[in-house]
Parts: sequence; structure tokens; C-alpha cells
Amino acid sequence: MRFSRFSVVLAILAASSTQGRSQLREFLNQDSSNAPKSQVQIAPKVREAMDSNPFMRRWETPFGAPPFNEIKETDYLPAFRYAMDINICEIADITHNKARASFANTIIPLAKSGELLSKARNVFMNLLDAEGAPNMQKLAEEIAPMLSAHEDSIYQYDALFQRVKSVYDKRGGLKLSNEESMLLSDSYRRFTRGGALLDESGKARLRELNSEMSLLSLKFSDNLLKETNAFGLTVDSRDDLKGLPESVIAAAADEASNRGLSGKWVFTLKSPSIWPFLQYSQNRELRRQLLTAYSERCNNGGETDNKAIMSRIARLRVEKARLLGYKTWAHYQQEVAMAQNPSGVYGLLNQLWPAALKKAKEERADLQDMFENDCPGENLQAWDWRYYAEKVKKARYDLDEEELRPYFSLDNVRSGAFEVCRKLYGITFKEVKNVPVYHGEVRAFEVADASGDLIGLFYVDYHPRPGKRGGAWMSNFREQWREGKENIRPIVVNVGNFSRPAGEAPALLTMDEVETLFHELGHALHGLLSQCAYRPTSGTNVPIDFVELPSQIMENWAFEPEVLSIYARHWKTGETMPRTLMDKIVRAQTFNQGFATTEYLAAALLDMDWHTMTEAREVDAAAFEKQSLEKMGLIPEILSRYRSTYFLHSASDYSAGYYSYIWSEVLDSDAFQAFKEKGNLFHPATAKSFRTNILEAGGSRPAMELYKSFRGAEPKVDGLLKKRGL
Repeated sequence: MRFSRFSVVLAILAASSTQGRSQLREFLNQDSSNAPKSQVQIAPKVREAMDSNPFMRRWETPFGAPPFNEIKETDYLPAFRYAMDINICEIADITHNKARASFANTIIPLAKSGELLSKARNVFMNLLDAEGAPNMQKLAEEIAPMLSAHEDSIYQYDALFQRVKSVYDKRGGLKLSNEESMLLSDSYRRFTRGGALLDESGKARLRELNSEMSLLSLKFSDNLLKETNAFGLTVDSRDDLKGLPESVIAAAADEASNRGLSGKWVFTLKSPSIWPFLQYSQNRELRRQLLTAYSERCNNGGETDNKAIMSRIARLRVEKARLLGYKTWAHYQQEVAMAQNPSGVYGLLNQLWPAALKKAKEERADLQDMFENDCPGENLQAWDWRYYAEKVKKARYDLDEEELRPYFSLDNVRSGAFEVCRKLYGITFKEVKNVPVYHGEVRAFEVADASGDLIGLFYVDYHPRPGKRGGAWMSNFREQWREGKENIRPIVVNVGNFSRPAGEAPALLTMDEVETLFHELGHALHGLLSQCAYRPTSGTNVPIDFVELPSQIMENWAFEPEVLSIYARHWKTGETMPRTLMDKIVRAQTFNQGFATTEYLAAALLDMDWHTMTEAREVDAAAFEKQSLEKMGLIPEILSRYRSTYFLHSASDYSAGYYSYIWSEVLDSDAFQAFKEKGNLFHPATAKSFRTNILEAGGSRPAMELYKSFRGAEPKVDGLLKKRGL
């Protein structure tokens, strides 16, 4: 907590007594009638508990890491309440300043405000996603509307907005750095997008919309987690396991044992279970059952059905967008993205769709030929695609992914990815054991520069658990920024749902999992290597369609033979993957890309269709989705990667943003060519330029300006088309 002017504020914050808290209340109440107010009266018992609340003190742990072992579920709510009051106090400090508004006395303290709130929120939100205990979900349902209302109270506070606007209006005459200019523009825009220009009735309605949407998104996510966890395909007979690799069978036996079904095998809807099953199982009926269960999640009626929730979210977003003066929610979201508006997004997606669909139809014909050998006179179905794609790949390239997995032990892959970072950027990862972790499977690494200077702390959490949401992601427990000469070092986490150890073998990854590990490490580098002055501009605080560049470019190194020779070692023998296998991987890189691109684009277009609605009305979600996919001409053998009822990106802050992966792939394909053109995957000058202009820069300059500083020109789509074989 850092304050500048009000000695009374300092005195109040220094007090740890109930009387001190009361003085804080009195101080807050002196502000004008429309100032943000404390939303919760802190009860005496809670006040007394604040002194022992771990969020209320400086963390003396190594690296200042969260003391997870000391944090109790009962600590969160009082910490959030108190942190919001402190944040209000920080805002009051800015608005009570009698000096004319300036960048130094308004924009900088605003950027630094909310540090205690960020401290509590980062821990809570990360553990909600990674652990997901039932009580945490209940807390989230109470905290989410509180946070929404608190943010609204700040961005709709006219006295604060007028100070920000005063500085923004004279920006042309200020001598600001690039980062300061971005901070000023972004600060002003957060207020206008937060309703600062609305009248009182408009502000009131916006607060209602934000509160309801925050709860609906939480409910959507919770429903999805419940339905994903609830399903298990139980297999009683070993005959029904034909075709499955032993590692997959062993994992299914472990899952069955965990469910009290020893002697049987259970397959789940988690990635390490479902996708290998669909890829290798010879039992077509069981493939159908498993994919159907996956694709019908939250679409079965009852309390966990998401159709009405998705429709309601979309309707509320239309209303919010129109209230703020935007044609659609996509216009609102993409105003702050590289795309700038939906026409730019549709322009790219529609440019790629015909080539992808054409390629997918060619692939379908190849698969149908092989399918008819097994099922004469029948048509290939969606649950057949991955199985027959694997057979075609084996026939065409003599490549079986199960032949690769023994070379992809998790520890070796992670170490190999770390070595790529060292060769590119001179940074090292050293495991540390004396750091608190939130789960026994989490590992922590000290990240240092070539000089030995500390960069930050990096956690990895790689395996699925019942409370963990699906997918993989990077997040922060603490963001990088600077306080005077002190560099606040980041604490970053990568979370995944990778294959567990099974039988006597360690965790052996699929190719997709290897690629995902490299991908998420790229996000982590963006957060770790940031060199920005302010939290709002640091690390991954960049446009949604630029944030995937650092992650996706890392994928390009994963399967290069030069890199495979570093980490791809057989878990039993220690032998390096034979060059013949590496060459097969390279030759097969564009195989099945029609399918992969089409299923992705279908989801991206569906997301855009949901968020280019112009009327604030609720629709039949199933009918809306059906119409959207038929309009595209999606073939029935390919399902959209996400359907509306489990499209968490679309129901969350990533809404109208799923296109960003392919948008960023245009960037990363072009950017990786900069290394290829030099004939050196680790070309020092090119790596230094990428680190300086992309990874360290955060959101300190416009995204395209950052990219051009690295590449010298805007990206071309050619690299993407070549990479995907389109």
C-alpha cells in the first residue's frame, strides 16, 4: 500500500485497532456524495481477525511468495472487504488533492492503487481455477458481484474521471514517454468504457448488468466443471480396450481405482483420457459414447444446463454495448484489440475458411476410403475421425504418436523448454524447494538472468485434479512493475491438465501436450521478462489478439530436430530420439491441418456470431448455434472445437476473442521466419530484439508498433498458410 499526500490516510492505515478502522470509515464518509463507498460493514470479530489475516501483512517468505499454508478460506472475504476499503481510500487521496490534476498526481497513483486488492484477488482467482474446492465456488459467488460493484464505483466516480480527463485533454502538450502515453490513454479509456460518460440512470443500469454477468460467467464455468467431472465411461472387459496403448489403459485403471472400481477401467472427459481413447480405441460404439458425452456437456437440461445462461449472457452484453454506444459486443471488445472491429476479424476468418474447409474435405475422402475397409457401405462420423486419421498417418508417414511418447517424459520436455529459453534469452530456471506451494504437485523455479540477477519466481502445476478447470493457462500471483528504483519481480504460474504417470512409467506426454507446455511457457516469459514501470502496462496486459504471439512462437521450437535432440530422450534407456523419427515428425507437420483449422475456425466464427447480435434479446441457444454452423457449411464429420454450452472462452472475458489464436498465428509464423531467415534457430541478435521489443515491452506501446520494431514490417499471412499446409 503506497500513498502520497493525506497524512490522515497514513495514520489510519498504520492503526491496527478497531478505532483505526472506524477512523478510516469517517474519513471515507467525508468525500462527496457520489464517491465510491465501502460496501460492507466490518463486524467487530472480523476487525479483530484482520491482524492475523495473512493478506494484511508483508509476506516474508522466499521471493515474497504467497504463504499458501497459512491462508484459510475464511481469510478471503474479510481480506477482499478490507482491500476494497483501502482502495477507496487511495482514490480519495487522489480526488482530494487540491493541486491541478497532472500525470504525476493523478495517473501514476491511480495506476499504483489497488495493490492490496490485487494481492488478494490473484491468489483467490488462481486457486479457484486450479483447486476449485466447493467452498471456494461459494465464496466466488459472493465476491464476484462485490468486485464488480467496486470497479463500477471507481470508474463511474465523476470527481476522479474529471481529473483523469483533465490530464488526457492536455496530453499533446505533455512530455510523456511511450509507456506513459499508453498508460494515460488506457486509463482514460477504462473510464469511458466503464460508464463515466453515462447519466445516473445509465450508470445504475450498467452496474446491474456487470453484476449479473459476473455471476452468470461463474455459474457457466461451475456447471461445466461439474458435468466434466461427473462423467466416467466404465469398461469391464479387456476386449473393449483393443487398440489402446498400455499407458492409456494404465491411466484408466488408476482412475477406476480412485473411484472405487478396482479391476475396471474408467475413461473421463479430461484431455489426457478422451483424446487418446478417440485416437486409438477400436471400439466404435465406445468412441461414440465418449465423444457424445463430451460434446453434449451442459446441454442435457437440469441445473447444470448452460443454454439459457449463454443466451442470457449474450443478451446482456448486447445491452451493455448499446448502452455504452457500441453497435455490438464485438465492437466493444475489439475496439481495444489489434483487429479494432468485427470486420477485421471476419475478414481474416473468412479468408482462411474456404482453404481450410477444402483441405478438410480432402482429408475426409482419405479417411472414408480407409473407413470403408472396416465398415463397408457406412459413412465416417465425428467419433471416427481421430481414429482413422491416426491410421492414415501411420500408413502415409509411418508415424505412430505412441511411438513418440516414451521420448516425451514431462521432466525432460520441461527441461528442454527451459534450455530453449536459455539459448534464446540467456535465462535459467533453478528448482527451489523452500517456497510455499498450494498443492503437493506444484513445483517452483527461480528464474535468473545470465548475470545471475533474479527475474522472478515460476510455478508449474501440470496434472488434472477434480477441482481444476480444464485446459491450460498462465497467470500471475504478482505482476512485474517498478516502484522508484525497485523492480517488483513477478510470480508467474503455468497450469495444465497433462497426462499423469501411469504404471511404472513417468508422465509421458502426447505431441499436443508437448506443444501446450511450450505454448504456456511462452506466456510465462511474457510475464517474467516484462520491464515496465506500471502494473496496467506490464507483461500480458496487451491486446487480446497480440497476447498469443509470445506463446505461439514458442511452439515453433518444440519439434525442430535441433531442439528434439536436446530433450527427446527415452524414459527407460536415456537414448535420444532417432533422427528417422524426428524426420517423420517434420514431414507430418501439415497432416490433418484441414481438420484442425476447420474445427478451430468454426468455434471462432460461432463466438463472433454470438457477439455480433444487434438486438438485446434472448435466443434459443441450440437453434442459434445450428444456424451459425450451417451458414459456414461445416461438414458433419467435424464438430466445432467448442459448442455454445461449454465454450468457456465465449462465456468469459475472452468473449469475441477466440479468433485471437489464429490472428496471433499470423504474427508468430511471420516472426519465426526471422530466425529461419538467419539460418539459426537461436540467432542472438534476433532473440535479443524479440525479447526487447515484445517480451520486455508489455503494453508500453501499440501492438503493431511493437511488432514492426521487431520485424521491420507488418506481418504477412503467407507464413501461416504454409505452416498449416493450406
